[in-house]
Amino acid sequence: MSDTAPGAPAGAGGTREKIQSVALRLFADQGYESTSMRQISEQLGITKAALYYHFTSKEAIVRALIETMLAQVTHLVEWARAQEPGPDLRREVLARWSAIMHDQGLRMFRFLGANYRLVRDIRGEPGQPGGMAAVVSELFSILTPPGASVEDKLRVRFALLIINMTGMAARDLDAGEDDILDAAARISAGLLPPGF
Repeated sequence: MSDTAPGAPAGAGGTREKIQSVALRLFADQGYESTSMRQISEQLGITKAALYYHFTSKEAIVRALIETMLAQVTHLVEWARAQEPGPDLRREVLARWSAIMHDQGLRMFRFLGANYRLVRDIRGEPGQPGGMAAVVSELFSILTPPGASVEDKLRVRFALLIINMTGMAARDLDAGEDDILDAAARISAGLLPPGF
């Protein structure tokens, strides 16, 4: 079933992105349950009918947000799979992973962390083919050389996951989003074992 209302115009991408951005801000600031479609439409300066033209529900907006991020991560996995394994690839994957997380912004990760059940219910169970857990697991495999120790395997996983945890960990930091995300990227790269 499509999340977009039937007959949505082909050039509606910009409007859909604005809706997602405003909805995410409201979800992150006041909570998913406390945010109504009416509030989203008012923030955008459009009618509820216009909002429903693009998205049939709040769940449809969240689904679109998750699908956008999943598409970016899936593209990264496909790119990494085609590269020569080694330290340069691992560092480049971390840099690209950081760029994806930077593109999504801290609000997205605060929302995901605060609404785990909702997100799980929308995206399906972990391990489902094509889901976020599956593509992240593949990234772990690509980044971890054969014969790596348990500690080195964990370092690789922490290097990836620390970027995702930044939204929650930095909630009360008195710093700009760019500074926080840049610092998280440096910490992430520093977690890779020597020679990785």
